[in-house]
Amino acid sequence: MKRVSSQSEYICADCGSLLGHSNPVTLLSMKEVHDQLCVTKRQKLLAELSAKVALSKTVTPEPASRLAQQSKMSPPVAQSDQSLSVNREAELPRLNEARPSGGNTTISLTGSGTSYSKIDGPIDPSFKTKRQPAGTFQGIKVWGPVDPPGQLGIWGEEVCVDFDICVADGACIEACPVNVYEWLETPGHPASEKKPFMIREKDCIFCMACENVCPPQCVKIFQKG
Repeated sequence: MKRVSSQSEYICADCGSLLGHSNPVTLLSMKEVHDQLCVTKRQKLLAELSAKVALSKTVTPEPASRLAQQSKMSPPVAQSDQSLSVNREAELPRLNEARPSGGNTTISLTGSGTSYSKIDGPIDPSFKTKRQPAGTFQGIKVWGPVDPPGQLGIWGEEVCVDFDICVADGACIEACPVNVYEWLETPGHPASEKKPFMIREKDCIFCMACENVCPPQCVKIFQKG
């Protein structure tokens, strides 16, 4: 990333995207996320890696006499196109981490709760003393009351999002430098029909970027005590 004018603005040297934020810490997090997600940067990296792989597969031709001798010693072994494709993919590094396997799920996203309206933020920072756990979704704790699809409660133990306030603007997902969140479809919810699901909650580094950038203030981070 290339710095343009001040600590509040950066421009990507690969795709030209301009990032800006009044909070330098949040801007730094946004810059790191952009470096990971920049399509142009990825395409350049993949092109370089593909060229290296192709170069490594180039073999100097052997004399015909030696090849004939080797063919007499052992029959040729055919390799399927499918196995060749798998080998090429194995040589290229993974640009995205594999999603963790889902944990225990006792909360449903569907139901008869359709009479609810959007509520305003901010999230109640003392909700843990006022609410009771209602269950889990892929191992992530959910705090009630829950009456899907219109009332989903507060999700998370350390990275907490009030799903009934969230409007799915995506600021938290873009700001997170360690990809804690991914979108979760929540059709029928009055505030938004997708939410930032903290599937990698245990990877949180407590930088507070997501909490600081959330427009409706529906995010609360609890640092490990």
